[in-house]
Amino acid sequence: MGISLIGVEGMPLVGAGDDIAYLIISALNEGGEDLLDGDIIVIAETIVSKAEGNIISLEEIEPSPEALDIAERTGKDPSLVEAILGESSEIIRVGHDFIVSETRHGFVCANAGIDESNVDDGLATPLPRDPDGSAEKILRTLQEATGRELAVIISDTQGRPFREGAVGVAVGVAGLSPIWDRKGERDLYGRSLETTRVAVADELAAAASLVMGQADEGVPAVIIRGYPWGHLRSDGGVKPLLRARELDVFRG
Repeated sequence: MGISLIGVEGMPLVGAGDDIAYLIISALNEGGEDLLDGDIIVIAETIVSKAEGNIISLEEIEPSPEALDIAERTGKDPSLVEAILGESSEIIRVGHDFIVSETRHGFVCANAGIDESNVDDGLATPLPRDPDGSAEKILRTLQEATGRELAVIISDTQGRPFREGAVGVAVGVAGLSPIWDRKGERDLYGRSLETTRVAVADELAAAASLVMGQADEGVPAVIIRGYPWGHLRSDGGVKPLLRARELDVFRG
């Protein structure tokens, strides 16, 4: 099996009201590329939030006493801390330079997923309000425009417990199941798999992040071609990737 990662280059800076699907198709056409049946389109969450007008002006935020206290403990800007509080359902851990929270979507991550990169000074982009809904809307437009069988993943970069560095993860999914449950299949020695569940959407998001980059690469969307996901066709939705609170041993 061979898999290709195709960066969608030449997309303009995204603004409120832009049609992400149209921008992707236009950029691909300019580059002499077409979408094919089975392609998976991975899209950076930042441009989705920007297109949806979901942008925070840090200069207009009045920090609360709680935000001021956390800012002093972490060294973070008080306005950013207040924005994190506003995007969180729970603050889980506060350290010398970090804030780990649960977002309103149910994601446990640093800074509630708020991103200050790739936006103008004084602005920040939170995660899309409804990442699955955003993925579904983009998927529907792409499929109607191309007639292809596709899937869409909206990705973010996040850290992981006990490991350094950030990797791409799925925060919104449409068209495929984010989990491949292989329970009952056989390994190379004929033993039945009992607990193996593969986080396919996260693996695909991580692969795409190698092409997207994290700085000035300017590649906010990647086509993954050649991955056989026909057995995973689904209405999608990222929720199966979220571990139930009672099973989350890292919260203590």
